Amino acid sequence: MNKAHSLNRPDSSAENQARRQDKFFEQLVGTTTPDLKSSVATQDAGQAFEIVSEFKPSGDQPSAIGELTQGLENSLRDQVLLGVTGSGKTFSMAHVIQNVQRPTLILAPNKTLAAQLFGEMKTFFPNNAVEYFVSYYDYYLPEAYVPRTDTYVEKEASINEQIDRMRHSATRALLEREDVIIVASVSSIYGIGAVETYGKMTVILKAGSSLDPQNLRKRLVELQYRRNDTNFQRGCFRARGDILEIFPAHLEDRAWRLSFFGEELESIQEFDPLTGE
Repeated sequence: MNKAHSLNRPDSSAENQARRQDKFFEQLVGTTTPDLKSSVATQDAGQAFEIVSEFKPSGDQPSAIGELTQGLENSLRDQVLLGVTGSGKTFSMAHVIQNVQRPTLILAPNKTLAAQLFGEMKTFFPNNAVEYFVSYYDYYLPEAYVPRTDTYVEKEASINEQIDRMRHSATRALLEREDVIIVASVSSIYGIGAVETYGKMTVILKAGSSLDPQNLRKRLVELQYRRNDTNFQRGCFRARGDILEIFPAHLEDRAWRLSFFGEELESIQEFDPLTGE
């Protein structure tokens, strides 16, 4: 679910900028109202952050990790990690995350560095939700007017489907889990809608529950899913008799098969969209 982005006039006040950053981070990590949290079905709340690596901190790393951890526990706003660049700093950051056990937002100045950090964090935390959230445009040309030639240039854009899927996966993880690390570029400061609105658009599916398949299909259309009985792809659903198959927007190689008996949801199965198994 992606809303139109809006860009406000930059504010030179450091205090106002800090306040906006705090508000953004609170929304991103999911510090919402208890009512919203309880309304979202969570199959897996996640587990503790645990680094999987054969290496151990060495040299100046243990003291740096300890100082950074202590600073976070003391609510220090700004801390700087100096020294060797590359995976050494990432390894230290990973240990700080493991120590404090908090949802973490990592901001990178560009997509290239964000992808590098994402890959490294994914390696360190294979059992936790490490997600990637950057702009999904491969190419973007804003509309423009050239007075000299009296030429109007229409807006053009090309969306990367893989990055779009990863953005959906990131927002979903924030609502469903606590062990979340989001690696993002600066484009993530633009809003994608209110957290409360996103939470209200969730659909709870539970085997054995009462659910009208016709109403579910209407709900999927409202959520911008497309019905396509022939070309089954991400963001689509198809119906065959008492079977409804959904290809969630946040998944790449898995889809869901819902079996109905009248208005009862008998079973939910996960399958490979390519093989059907």
